[in-house]
Amino acid sequence: MSILKKATLIGLAIGVVSTMPLVAAPVANAQGASCDRLWYERNKIYARNGYCFQTARARAVFGPGCFPPFGRLNGWEAQRVQEIQMWEQQNGC
Repeated sequence: MSILKKATLIGLAIGVVSTMPLVAAPVANAQGASCDRLWYERNKIYARNGYCFQTARARAVFGPGCFPPFGRLNGWEAQRVQEIQMWEQQNGC
């Protein structure tokens, strides 16, 4: 399932309606696809916790967020985000 389709289904499930179109650069290789998946996975964790997204891309996919706990992560979530960021760095994302 594509990232756009997943984001749409998640947005519908949690009642997020975005007025901004999803802007995504075409993926030219597997590394780009992997970077997109990592970006989505990382930001999905923040979105579940009400993070206030600032970028147009994140707001288009996850909505503006901004509800308590405003992006504060528990221990497991913080560890998962660190792992994802490590993978992003290793992949040159």
